[in-house]
Amino acid sequence: MKGFRFVQDIPAATYQGAFVLVRLDLNVPMDCVRITDDTRILAAIPTIQYLIDRACRVVVISHLGQPKGVDHALSLAPVAERLSVLLKKKVVFASDCLGVETKNKVEALQAGEVILLENLRFYSHEVNNDLGFSEQLSQYGQFFVQDAFGTLHRAHASTVGIPHFLPAAVGFLVQKEIQALKHICEQPKRPFVGIIGGSKISSKIGILRHLLGKVDTLVIGGGMAFTFFKAQGYEIGCSLCEVDKVDEAKKFLEEAAHCATKVLFPSDHVVADSVEAKEGFRVVATDAIGPQDIGVDIGPHTVACIANVLSLAKTVIWNGPLGIFENPFFAKGTLAVAQVMAGLDATTVVGGGDSVAALNQAGLSARVTHISTGGGASLAFLEGKELPGLVALEQDNG
Repeated sequence: MKGFRFVQDIPAATYQGAFVLVRLDLNVPMDCVRITDDTRILAAIPTIQYLIDRACRVVVISHLGQPKGVDHALSLAPVAERLSVLLKKKVVFASDCLGVETKNKVEALQAGEVILLENLRFYSHEVNNDLGFSEQLSQYGQFFVQDAFGTLHRAHASTVGIPHFLPAAVGFLVQKEIQALKHICEQPKRPFVGIIGGSKISSKIGILRHLLGKVDTLVIGGGMAFTFFKAQGYEIGCSLCEVDKVDEAKKFLEEAAHCATKVLFPSDHVVADSVEAKEGFRVVATDAIGPQDIGVDIGPHTVACIANVLSLAKTVIWNGPLGIFENPFFAKGTLAVAQVMAGLDATTVVGGGDSVAALNQAGLSARVTHISTGGGASLAFLEGKELPGLVALEQDNG
């Protein structure tokens, strides 16, 4: 972590009364206007509270979803309300992240007060990494604190641009994430098991290849498993399949065959006629999937196999659900694996929205070593890729 300035490295006297611009990842799952999982908000509290306790004027910026212009369904207003509850103090909300009204609200902040600005992605300048937009945002602060781990793999205006204009520091969450993931990469206790789920090979093939030769056992599940089955000539019915990735799946299987890592695929599946089904589903073996079947979850034999592998593990990383987690009838496999992981005497790291949601739903979050708030960022870090948001801080503070 050499080359970074941390939020606690700045003297308290320097913070006193200062405007501190804080980039957080408050991209939480929403059910209409209700927050369904506040894990990311909770993870941001230590840094905000630290700044409040040092009499800073805290200006929080974040994004929510992927809006194309202003979309009131993706407003951060409900997040401001939740922040107020968790901080036990009123968080001011600005209905825009730019403009005179927002500027006036920021300038009216007293020491120890907090304001949350509206969704950065209402402006296309954010994802286009517009340096002018970065400069406009930087005018709200005297210091910049980067604590949005889940965005560090994106070269956006609020992640790589603002450090050009303000002295920057790393917040507690980013510091904790990097330390946990770096430990996994450099000093894993063995046996080391990786569990990678999710729907698409296209978003996970990089980490799958990277883990070959690094983990002792690699468990591949979720919808993307069916593209691998297609590559092996199995009937997969109407299950999810990235046809244009079948050749890539074949190449991976060839690499895996000549690697010390044992690759474990599901041996049985819950199948249904529809991903919305509430009844009529059944369990079949991989070689017994019918032409009209849709694979929706791992079966009990697969759960038992995974549990057996995990029982010996000393380090585990898990990213992505093992079934169609959105339907509670097809979340049983994912929840069963979560139960097993929670009981391990091992270092366990979980990342990815649905994997984390499974732990929260089962009330098991406290029994996992580390829960990563950034699925894509954690995968990129584990692959050994440079994270643009971190590089920007290194260049500024190194």
